Amino acid sequence: MVDPNISRRALLAAGAFAVPAILGTPRPARAAGAITVMLESEVVVLDPHATTAAITRSFGYHVFDTLFAQDSKGTIRPQMAEGHTVSADGLEWRFALRDGLAFHDGAPVTAADCVASLRRWAVRDSLGRMLLAAMREMRAEDARRFSITLKEPFPLMLEVLGKPNAPVPFIMPARILPEGDARITEITGSGPFSFVREQWRTGDRMVLRRNARYVPRDEPADFLAGGKVVKLDELVLKTMPDDTTGVNALIAGEIDYMQYLPFDFLGVLGRNRDLRLMELKGIDMFQGNFRLNHASGPFADPAVRQVMWKLVDQKQVLDAIGIPPRFRVENCRSFWMCDAPLETAAGSDVARFDPEAAKQALARTGYKGEPVVMLEVSGSISQTAGHVLAENMKKAGFTVDEQVMDWGTVLARRAKPDGWSLFPVYANGVDMVSPLNHFYVANNCADYPGRSCDARITGLLRDYARAPDLAARRAVAERIQIAAYELVPSVMWGQFSRPAGYRARLRNMIQSSFPLFWQVEV
Repeated sequence: MVDPNISRRALLAAGAFAVPAILGTPRPARAAGAITVMLESEVVVLDPHATTAAITRSFGYHVFDTLFAQDSKGTIRPQMAEGHTVSADGLEWRFALRDGLAFHDGAPVTAADCVASLRRWAVRDSLGRMLLAAMREMRAEDARRFSITLKEPFPLMLEVLGKPNAPVPFIMPARILPEGDARITEITGSGPFSFVREQWRTGDRMVLRRNARYVPRDEPADFLAGGKVVKLDELVLKTMPDDTTGVNALIAGEIDYMQYLPFDFLGVLGRNRDLRLMELKGIDMFQGNFRLNHASGPFADPAVRQVMWKLVDQKQVLDAIGIPPRFRVENCRSFWMCDAPLETAAGSDVARFDPEAAKQALARTGYKGEPVVMLEVSGSISQTAGHVLAENMKKAGFTVDEQVMDWGTVLARRAKPDGWSLFPVYANGVDMVSPLNHFYVANNCADYPGRSCDARITGLLRDYARAPDLAARRAVAERIQIAAYELVPSVMWGQFSRPAGYRARLRNMIQSSFPLFWQVEV
């Protein structure tokens, strides 16, 4: 999350005249060595270990690199790693780095850097903590080799080290890693682009420059894996005040790529021969959620949380946002995404939209009219989702305090255990497709915004990690979902896709919900 999309009505009012005025007068193209892009939001947090924000992950994949990476088929492949070996009993894993790896400052990437980075990342990530629980020791063997010794087998080792879900296990120089929870202040990675701090203008632009020291893998690029060959000199991340401004800039040639196109303009944009639309399906879609705060306020009461399943009509929400039918899945009740390997309706009988039944159920709880504080991102489609829910909650008897702010402020507010009750948000399907990476289930009983906790889920997540095959994982995933419907860590408000748009002068765009710019050329 988050995109700066203004409301549907405002888009129509503001854009009906702005867009046609410039359709026939595109501005001259810029130099071939640079492109300008508008991403979902401004990059606020630069430390990719410190947040689950998707925009920081997008930044991270360009500036940092990973030991392993996922390809477009979901296979985990070596990235910084040259390879690995595993002992017969599954307890000793040895990894070797490939030749030519260097950080942006010229220092070689060492095994000690990898060990330090993984230790820092693991304590902040649900899968990382599972790895730590199974681990006996992790140490550098020499400059290019390190080992992980386990107390018990951990079949998901490569899936964890190559996970695309934020926070991603990016490798950083050990020397820049601070103690405790402090964020890194020096942005030095080994990725295909480097961050140009002196050209960073908060609220305006960020510049990433091609890393001349980067040595790509030999094989072709495939999603996050393979040879990341950079054919651009600079990548400019431009901040725009709203999506109407972004659409006008895209049509005029002032920007080359816009991550999230407003649905109301798709017809106009699709007819423009100078533009291309990227339409995505399956796990490249998004899942919208209302994340509830279990630590304080009304939703600390399980009975009050259960009422929420009767107050969300996914069709109502998606209609209010203006998402056309071809860009959405109708009424998806699976925590693990629909049209995905683990799709299930287990436990979902409670999710029946019925405001009158919700009113009666709320009256039977201990709720006494305390304000439900909803954190909404100004101008986002999730704000629309939140407003629809707020109206339904009021009809059921809730007192709702909708507080509107920017995404950076939401990130800061939600990190605290009190002062808020819920926030609407949406995430990449890649991030929600499994119990081990679903933000609001995988972080069960963790110091994570919302702080939901169920001992049953903790044990079932371990069972899932040890499951020998997909059939066994599906069975455990169903049991986890049943428990999640009882716990209510979040309530889904819909599954949908957000088309990206880009200038026809760009070639080799990676077809993904992740904005990725290696291999792209003009």
